[in-house]
Amino acid sequence: MLATLLFAASLNARVQQHYDRIESKQLVPMLCEVLRFPTYEHNDEALAEQKQWLMKSGQSLGFVVRDAGKITEIELPAAAENAPVLGLIVHGDVQPVDADAWSFAPFSGKADEKYVYGRGAADDKGPLVQALLAMKALKESGVARTHTIRLLVGSREESEADEMPEYLKTHKAPDYSLVLDSEFPVVVGEKAWNALSVTTTLAEREGAAKPYMVADLWAGLAPSIVPDHAEVTLRWKEGTPDWPPVMKAIRAVTLPDGTRIAMKDDADTLRVVAYGHSAHAGVNIEGGRNALMALAYAVEPLLPNGGAKDLLAFAKRAGDDIYGTGLGFTKSDPLWGRYAVNVATIKRDADDPKKYTLTINIRSTPPLTGAELESVLHGFVAEFNQVTGAALVQGGWFGDSTLGFDPRAKLIRRLLLDYERATGAAAKPAISGGGTYAKRVPNAVAFGMWFPGKPYPGHDVDEKIEIADLQKGTRVLIVALTDLATGARIVEPFKP
Repeated sequence: MLATLLFAASLNARVQQHYDRIESKQLVPMLCEVLRFPTYEHNDEALAEQKQWLMKSGQSLGFVVRDAGKITEIELPAAAENAPVLGLIVHGDVQPVDADAWSFAPFSGKADEKYVYGRGAADDKGPLVQALLAMKALKESGVARTHTIRLLVGSREESEADEMPEYLKTHKAPDYSLVLDSEFPVVVGEKAWNALSVTTTLAEREGAAKPYMVADLWAGLAPSIVPDHAEVTLRWKEGTPDWPPVMKAIRAVTLPDGTRIAMKDDADTLRVVAYGHSAHAGVNIEGGRNALMALAYAVEPLLPNGGAKDLLAFAKRAGDDIYGTGLGFTKSDPLWGRYAVNVATIKRDADDPKKYTLTINIRSTPPLTGAELESVLHGFVAEFNQVTGAALVQGGWFGDSTLGFDPRAKLIRRLLLDYERATGAAAKPAISGGGTYAKRVPNAVAFGMWFPGKPYPGHDVDEKIEIADLQKGTRVLIVALTDLATGARIVEPFKP
């Protein structure tokens, strides 16, 4: 046993030394390059350009590269033709941005001595470059590999996430895979990603009794982002506008910590804007400051009875806290913890501009299935309508489920040990509110690349990542790759 450990340590040392001497110098420049592709949803030109970059970069690093449609395969083959395949899985698409809210251009791909800056730096282009260079270090060190390492780069994880199921219809999944899109040391539970929506018009009901109306209402960028911007436009109905009493009432409201309100009186209209701080709704919801909630607290009591008031009143109920207490979710599971609830967006319907939809992202824990959660929330919406006189129409998406692994499983224990060897610190397996490709690829588990105890910047405004953490995470991955890809195939990796 001792001889085996010493041999493994010597192999790892060879790979690490090569990485530190050569490949580590490429990390920041490569990441800056790939950050310059604005690969948010529907930007097909940027996604195509990034794919060309992936193909070219993979080939220049000496890998086998294959265009598999929405997936790009980048492979480091083993010597044996029928070797087991160790998968590494990342995504190259990113969440949308409100560039005006950033202190730097989100797709400039810039760096200084401490950080790399840009949308995707942490989620998930940093891990993409880390994987490429860890594979390169393993290749160039001359270590004999018993496994083929296949990096799969997706392109729609932050939107429909349909590319992996589509890929698996015509391609065999790796024997086991590491999804580099969460946190260290290894994720043994992923909460379910579901979304409740309620839709109505802004029309007023009888007895509104306000001299102004709601002309427009919107908030947030996407369900998985804590909204940092929300606003309502009020319009005086007739006569001379008298906004000062309304503005005084808004200023008197105590807002949630970390949020603020700005107002602009422009003759017959009053624009009320709430500002907060964005964050990942699953991994770092506690780090967000919800602008939509601030707007709801500030203006909902002042609005005429009608659809806008109903949407903001519902938002206040649902967002009573970030755990779903207002929706009736009060229990905490010893392993999974509590729900995470992000009151995320209000958007006008593209097909029917009279309709507005409030969307609430819910990261749920066992035991409720998506269908059961939908049923519970249907009752909540119905009760709200009955009590308030609202006519909110429920919709949403409830197709996700939780994913869990036995912490005693062979692969889990190996990864925990690899993390400890690389960092010198033991850590407990993680539960994540963020869903990953592990839910869509058989025999896959999330492994890094974010370190425990640090706020996660993915989905955040001014997204950035420390260069020291990039280098440290790559070294952790090198330990895992050297362990798994040079050893015997793991039989039933997710069983003890």
